Amino acid sequence: MILIIDDDAIVRSSLSLLLKRAGYETEAVASPKAALDFVRHTSPDLMLMDMNFSLTTKGEEGLELLQKVQVFCPRVPVILITAWGSISLAVRGMKAGAFDFITKPWDNRQLLKSVETALELKARRAIDNLPQTRRELDGQYDFSFIIGQSKALVDVLSTVARIADTNASVLITGESGTGKELIAEAIHKNSSRKKQRFVKVNLGGVSQSLFESEMFGHRKGAFTDAQADRTGRFELADKGTIFLDEIGELDITCQVKLLRVLQDQTFEVLGDSTPRKVDVRVVSATNADLQQMVREKTFREDLFYRINLIQIHLPALRERKEDIPLLAQFFADRQSAQNRLPAISFTPDAFELLQTLPFPGNIRELKNLIERTILVSGKSRISADDLRSQTPMQGAQGVQGVQERRGILPGSYHTDQPMTLDNLEAQTIRHAIEQHNGNLSKAARALGISRTALYRRIEKYGL
Repeated sequence: MILIIDDDAIVRSSLSLLLKRAGYETEAVASPKAALDFVRHTSPDLMLMDMNFSLTTKGEEGLELLQKVQVFCPRVPVILITAWGSISLAVRGMKAGAFDFITKPWDNRQLLKSVETALELKARRAIDNLPQTRRELDGQYDFSFIIGQSKALVDVLSTVARIADTNASVLITGESGTGKELIAEAIHKNSSRKKQRFVKVNLGGVSQSLFESEMFGHRKGAFTDAQADRTGRFELADKGTIFLDEIGELDITCQVKLLRVLQDQTFEVLGDSTPRKVDVRVVSATNADLQQMVREKTFREDLFYRINLIQIHLPALRERKEDIPLLAQFFADRQSAQNRLPAISFTPDAFELLQTLPFPGNIRELKNLIERTILVSGKSRISADDLRSQTPMQGAQGVQGVQERRGILPGSYHTDQPMTLDNLEAQTIRHAIEQHNGNLSKAARALGISRTALYRRIEKYGL
């Protein structure tokens, strides 16, 4: 049963009718006092709650009511109702424990989707017999492309299993190279949207001037270089999933445009004033500290809560060392197949060495090390010495010292690869990224290049 709390009789009637037509049982009350009287003796499955119950619009009554109903019904999700101009009030409610918020006038489809998602997640949290091991997970879900069986990884996959088949927005966090895109794909592949498109967007590589065209599309002639119609990423992802990678790199102006689309999943194509509706599951990822960015006013707080209904944090490779041998063998097998090489194996001391390395670039760095070692050594059995010869910290000290004095190579970086210009550039970029803890905007500024140029070089050198 869904409890509707609103002092406007028209709103109560409209919501009751909409929800009953969708098959839900409802009850409606007009005041905070009536709501508290109700939850004292009955626990609803979900509450839809207005934030204002007086002539003022400060919302203090709504926030106070939210805190009180949570005392009586701590596990019941609450969806707040507020005006678009009062989203900051809704954000305060989200901080206080609300599940989601909708804005007036609401879109019926979006409201029902939020209700459905809240009830699905509530039901899934109540299930005690969810898979607890990697074997059990693989028996029920498609995680075949994710390698590892450590507890840290199994915990992540268990969360994915729990939320994949809902419409909840998901924020995936973790250091660069931890596999955030793979987890996003796992969410999509194990959802009811799996037969539809999974559309990937690297927001770090989208300039402010092209953001609307890239995301929402444009009509021919909408601007100078618009030589033909273009379908935007949101429209491509209709009925499927859109993956917004590097969302922390998004310009503050573009954040406003994105927020409005995520709010009601309505957008306008450039050059066409007709609003378009889409049905899209949103999964975002970042290696930045978005909460710190919110405090610094470089990331919108309302957007943060809109994308962060469910958060999944990926552990660094150093936090799941028992998975390193499995990953190394996987990359070796794939390299062997791709290049028609003999089967590759590792000596025990090779695996021991791999588990002691820091891998600031995480899985991506491990992959590059394995592939480089196989190709350079030409061996079918890789030893610890083969790996040492390709690890950055094992360098010819004399050459490295000269390079440091000339200002060519950062002092903390060693390498015994041939010092071609490409190798120097790759090492310098890798060092800058590590120095700024994976923040690509800061690394690009330190290197004196644009963020887009940095992405091109990362792709070029496989960093």
